[in-house]
Amino acid sequence: MSSEISTDAVPLKPDRGGSTLEPWQFFVLAALGCATAALFASRGQGIVSIVLLTVLMGAAALVGIAALRMVRPLVSAEEERTVMIGHRTRVALEREKMLALRAIKELEFDRAMGKLSDADWHEMSGRLRTRAARLMKQLDAGASYRDQIERDLAKRIGARVSPPVTAQACASCNTENDPDARFCKGCGQRL
Repeated sequence: MSSEISTDAVPLKPDRGGSTLEPWQFFVLAALGCATAALFASRGQGIVSIVLLTVLMGAAALVGIAALRMVRPLVSAEEERTVMIGHRTRVALEREKMLALRAIKELEFDRAMGKLSDADWHEMSGRLRTRAARLMKQLDAGASYRDQIERDLAKRIGARVSPPVTAQACASCNTENDPDARFCKGCGQRL
């Protein structure tokens, strides 16, 4: 397995000073204002008209929020979109890796219980292990977390981006390890 930490991409919202309204808040406030105005305008009309006007204002707010959610991805910045590795999302690759590893465990259990012959186990296990290794390599190749985190932090605090820290190689097996690793992920030797 990889020694790198698996994280999901969480878009950082730009700091707007805390005083500006988000677009969805505008729709909620507009609906509350319209509902209040409709309530004052319908005084003396009866409870049915007040309830219908309130439902109408709530429905209008929900339609506005739905329209905002539909249009926002079309006009938002690229940074807020889901991280893609190849043509698939990171979450999909993580899920597929988890399923492959679970299938390997189930195969080993079936073999231990005598439900699977050694020849079938070797064939199926080899395919699943190859698939899991391919997925892990694909996830590791697309994992530039440290650089992305450094860029996001630099953007938020206005500092300059520090150069990326290079990986360290193990003296005994020459495996490339993370810069902050204390043990080799290939042979387990202390670095």
